Amino acid sequence: MKRDMKQWVADTIAAPVKKPMPVLSFPAVQLMGITVRDLISSSEHQAQGMQLVAQRVDSAAAVSLMDLSVEAECFGSEIRVSDDEVPTVIGSIVTDEDEADALAVPEVGAGRTGLYIEAISKAAQAITDRPVFAGVIGPYSLAGRLLDVSEAMVLCYEEPDMVHAVMEKTTAFLIDYCKAYKAAGANGVVMAEPAAGLLSPDLCGEFSSPYIKKIVDAVQDDEFIVIYHNCGPAVTKMVPQLLETGAAAYHFGNAVDMKEMLAQMPEDVLTMGNVDPVSAFRNGTPESVRAETLRIMGECCGHKNFLISSGCDIPPLSPWENIDAFFAAVEEFYQ
Repeated sequence: MKRDMKQWVADTIAAPVKKPMPVLSFPAVQLMGITVRDLISSSEHQAQGMQLVAQRVDSAAAVSLMDLSVEAECFGSEIRVSDDEVPTVIGSIVTDEDEADALAVPEVGAGRTGLYIEAISKAAQAITDRPVFAGVIGPYSLAGRLLDVSEAMVLCYEEPDMVHAVMEKTTAFLIDYCKAYKAAGANGVVMAEPAAGLLSPDLCGEFSSPYIKKIVDAVQDDEFIVIYHNCGPAVTKMVPQLLETGAAAYHFGNAVDMKEMLAQMPEDVLTMGNVDPVSAFRNGTPESVRAETLRIMGECCGHKNFLISSGCDIPPLSPWENIDAFFAAVEEFYQ
């Protein structure tokens, strides 16, 4: 459903009581009695999963899968799929400058991208009481999967032209991919750029932010926003570079001190995070989830632009008792 998303951001910041927005999609497998393999292979399952989650929790938005293998697979990467873990990319497909130059930009719809777009189209028709966000990878993180993440960091110093050549292609693809989500009815994308969180601020300013800005400039408007996600440990040192992207909102992982981050973020920029998806949601207890949620909110809710969330994608087998405890803790805080 179309809505004024810039107004949604402004209203969220202004609201004295805010609904949380965790990155919550994969745990739908438990509600449906299916595997992760089933979920990533069917647009019907994905749309139904988003609906079931939206029926169960009173969240600020419905967020689709943060599956960072989809786009790399589309470019030709091999991926490892399992029944209970999020898919991962194996190896690299670009090892020298010739391969970088020869790398073809795939059509949107190749691999599983067509399925994921279809899923968002179905979800956007079914979920009309809150925004629906698709998940996409960021351009440097995608390049890192094609080059190998550790190798990409070295190449930024040793073969910058090769990295830029790959970045141009990942960016071109992601612009088209985001436009396809927009056409399918998404109200925006959550763009995960975790690999950039391993770079220095200068390298982030060269190899990530300008390319994200290109995507933002090409797709973001009143009805469609880009939410920038980074769970790297160095992001508190690169706030100026992150803000250069022009994203409508920012989402940070649990490696980041949220209080420190908010002290640097402009008051009119929606900033989300960051209950640990693994130690709290996956491996914690309802009591520990409650305590951690209340701790972060106590430290951060003095900033009007703060919205409580998970630090990253909540793992598929995280107990629903823990997820429910998170929502209950948010409600308790505002009471």
